[in-house]
Amino acid sequence: MATAKKLTDNHLTCVICTEVFTDPATLECNHTFCKSCLLKYTNTQPDAIQTKCIPCPSCRQLTKVTNPDSPVEEWVGQLKPSHVIQGLIDDFGPRAEAADVNICSVCKQQGKTTPALSWCSVCDDVFCDGCLKMHNMMPMLRDHEIVNASDATKRKSKHRFMCKTHKDKQIELFCKDCRMAICYTCCSIKHRKCDDVDTLDSMTPIVREHLSNQNQELKIKMKTSENKIIFKKSQIKEINSNAQNIKDDIRKSRQAVVDMILRKEKQLLDKVDRSSDEQLHAIQAEIKSQEIELQMYQQQYEFTANAVTSNCERDMYAVYESVCEAYTDIRDTDNRPAPGRVVFTHDMDKLSKAVDELQLGEVAVVSGVSDRQSTPVLHHTIDCEADRDEEDPFLSVVTALTVDGINVTVVADHNNKSLKTYYTSKPNPHVNQLLLSNRPWRIAKLSESQVAVSVPRSNEIVTVNVTPEPVLLSTIKTSKRYYALAYLSPSQLVAGTYRQSHSVDILDMTGKILKSINTGVIENPDYIYVDSNNNLIVSEALVSSLVSVTSEGEAVFTYTPTGDRALTGPRGITTTSTGDILLVDTYSHKVIQLTESGQFVRDILTQQDGLKYPRGICLDGGGFLYVTCDQYVKVFTFVKSVHNQIT
Repeated sequence: MATAKKLTDNHLTCVICTEVFTDPATLECNHTFCKSCLLKYTNTQPDAIQTKCIPCPSCRQLTKVTNPDSPVEEWVGQLKPSHVIQGLIDDFGPRAEAADVNICSVCKQQGKTTPALSWCSVCDDVFCDGCLKMHNMMPMLRDHEIVNASDATKRKSKHRFMCKTHKDKQIELFCKDCRMAICYTCCSIKHRKCDDVDTLDSMTPIVREHLSNQNQELKIKMKTSENKIIFKKSQIKEINSNAQNIKDDIRKSRQAVVDMILRKEKQLLDKVDRSSDEQLHAIQAEIKSQEIELQMYQQQYEFTANAVTSNCERDMYAVYESVCEAYTDIRDTDNRPAPGRVVFTHDMDKLSKAVDELQLGEVAVVSGVSDRQSTPVLHHTIDCEADRDEEDPFLSVVTALTVDGINVTVVADHNNKSLKTYYTSKPNPHVNQLLLSNRPWRIAKLSESQVAVSVPRSNEIVTVNVTPEPVLLSTIKTSKRYYALAYLSPSQLVAGTYRQSHSVDILDMTGKILKSINTGVIENPDYIYVDSNNNLIVSEALVSSLVSVTSEGEAVFTYTPTGDRALTGPRGITTTSTGDILLVDTYSHKVIQLTESGQFVRDILTQQDGLKYPRGICLDGGGFLYVTCDQYVKVFTFVKSVHNQIT
């Protein structure tokens, strides 16, 4: 039976479904698979289907088919069956083994097929009644435990644990060093140098407890996986619902535009009706006037005609005297211009351009913090203490770079007068620092591999190359002590100092002041951020406001909330991909989200998220949010918030 099991496990099992072959077929490379498995695999390989061949799942060799024009199902069906494999399955497969299990082991050796009724737990053989009597007559065998051959449960529990190497030896030991169950012979030959070998009886409760604990963990993982599946399905439902809502909104926008066009159409049609009616009324009045004149002329004509045909000269002269002078100069006196014609003029090119430029709205996929319904999750925390530090680190600013595919976190350590970079390159994290002439204050990101750092007490702005180790590039000497610093363009920086009369300076890369920008209520800028519209967003810890101005100094907005939302220490600033502003409020231990125009959206991070006196903030390209808290950088990710989420 052991031989049959080994043959089945190693040679009669399909590597695709890991079951004993069903309808086996052998390819040209001599690898054998179930036909149904080959069909499923071939259907997943478009290149093979295009070349009209069956690919081998093991070695990738292609097998040509006899009728390439037929469907893929027929390709596999036309493969020749493996009669040798099928014969081995018939003789040694599960069915054959199941049949042999109930045949007396002794009788089988004699070519007989006597049904077995008993099983010996020591010999691991089945016997008929006659052979069992012979077995029990032998002194060395009579004490063996015998059970009913049909009682599979009892047979399994009484089955002896035999060594695979020394097949006649029972396993009674367990090597803890090798984590293997072994027999005494294995112990004396292969495990002599092992330090911890115990008996199987002693280890069984421990192994059982370990497996029970593992089972509990698996149950938890199963439950977690089920919850994740439920959660993902709820996400699918929400995505479909959200898509339908957006489609409805788009249709409403389209209908609003159509209604507007229909209103304009009605206005034009009404104007055509009014203009035409006015013309028609004028012409109708003229016709009425002409009809009255015609009637008068007809009456005069008849009166004159009667006088002419009359034989009475007195009547004729009387008529002549009354009308002759009045009509001696009868002529057409209607000199009014012909009525105008209603026309419709339009510029199709202009109309087409207007339609092309018409925007019903924008559809975008937002994720992370840009999604206002998202929820923050602490991803990891960076401890910025280094071996050469003389004091506890104090981080007022952070920025994130991607250097040659490596994510690098850059911080200015105020207390230790250094710029530090942190990155992970398997298997260990790396920390590097660049000592500066004095305490660094702010960092301006120039590119993915370069930053500028303000060093106010030295009247310097230094540029640093991140490789990802920090390397000093240049030192810019300035006429003022600049604290706040931001990148405006490849040739310009924005810098702020104290006691500067509510303004910040635009500098070139040599430190020359190009112009000054008014910052409204902000007198001593602590932080400056330049958004995607090149507007400057400025904060000051001692002023309960956030100010946004254009690069020309025109006010965009001033955010000054009151009551419970009043700012208590506005500092670090960044923006999301959708333009929302993220503002650190130090003494309320919050990060606040505002719209691009300075309207409150929500508190996205609070003290409950682990914030304690936050200061610096930045977002990286992967949607991770970095916030400095004393000597730590807390890194958050944002997940979609789903109502009634299962945890």
